[in-house]
Amino acid sequence: MATEEDLEKPKTDEEAADEAEESEDTSKPADDARVEDKAEIRTKTQDELDAEEAGKADDAAREAAASPLQLGYTRFVYAAYMGGAMLVAFLVAKAGHMAWYRAGQWKPELGEPHDELVYLVASVIGIAVALYYWRKPTSRQYANEVAEELSKVTWPSRKEVTNSTAVVLFYTLFATVFFALMDQFWKYVTDKIYSF
Repeated sequence: MATEEDLEKPKTDEEAADEAEESEDTSKPADDARVEDKAEIRTKTQDELDAEEAGKADDAAREAAASPLQLGYTRFVYAAYMGGAMLVAFLVAKAGHMAWYRAGQWKPELGEPHDELVYLVASVIGIAVALYYWRKPTSRQYANEVAEELSKVTWPSRKEVTNSTAVVLFYTLFATVFFALMDQFWKYVTDKIYSF
């Protein structure tokens, strides 16, 4: 008697032959049913293998579709690191300018801030921070995962956006008119109550 594990495992031709020889029952219909069951088991496992191969082929096709010129979702990772470097440089430049200005008020010999020096130092610091996080595997993996998930986002069509906007505008207008009328009604009621 075969167990469920035996049925799930694909059998080789030798195992099938051994099993047929061990069988004492010589009735043809039972043997035919077993052969059909074995063929079905082999077919199922072959279908599963075909599905796995098709999935791998799809993955390979997607990777090939992202040509080096377009970079796929990786371009968003590069853009994020560049944007981060620019943001850090901007913040450091503003902080450096303010610090130099305050120091110049405290010690007048420092004079006015030299923006060319402040911007140069801020740029170097921004690039250094971006490179530090680029070389850090965990942050780069996180950025890649975020960009990959964002690349799966589907944007609504023009018609969907138009319909949604129309619905929002209609209900906003309806709510405005409704609450304005309710306000006027309660104003009328309270004026009548307080006029007594």
